[in-house]
Amino acid sequence: MKLIDLKTIDYTEAWELQKTLFNTALEQKRHSKQTKNTLIFCQHPPVYTLGKSGNESNLLFSKKMLGAELIKIERGGDITFHGLEQLVGYPILDLDTLNIGIRDFVCKIEQVLINTISHYNIKAERDSKNAGVWIDVGTPKQRKIAALGFKISKKITMHGFALNVNTDLSWFQKIIPCGLVSLGVTSLEKELDSKQNFSAVQEVLLKEFRKFFF
Repeated sequence: MKLIDLKTIDYTEAWELQKTLFNTALEQKRHSKQTKNTLIFCQHPPVYTLGKSGNESNLLFSKKMLGAELIKIERGGDITFHGLEQLVGYPILDLDTLNIGIRDFVCKIEQVLINTISHYNIKAERDSKNAGVWIDVGTPKQRKIAALGFKISKKITMHGFALNVNTDLSWFQKIIPCGLVSLGVTSLEKELDSKQNFSAVQEVLLKEFRKFFF
């Protein structure tokens, strides 16, 4: 696996790199050539993204009042926010080389995030009704700490996950995150009541990712 750490990068730049890697892998696979698996880490300046099944009615402000660009993209899912101190991962993987299916891939990504969060003595879990990784599932306090959204074609993946580390959560107040009206959003910083070492969180997540995928 190749690791690319883009640090802080505009969303569109990272998106273009993803598409290049994704299309290259598809082309290699069409010609029965060896594909290369890549994991991209980054964080983005404030931006909202809307998945292909998303609905702009989940914007609570006009586009001019959002304070950040809204970009329509080809991943699954609805609207979400990306910002500084949010750990974003884009796995560009050929699932056939890993001998796993699409559902197993998503479950493994969720488990990577759950295990990473558990390092901070926080119990996170899946919600069978809603994508992502959550805290206090099934209670009035249920809140999302990590979001997922992928595009997968010929078992090649792109887009990925976003873990709120020290993210400014006020940005989420301008949208209905993922179209889920009654569920909240949180971060490691909010749960632990202290700012976390971003690089250390990234290192923990990378170790967990390697356990499941390489």
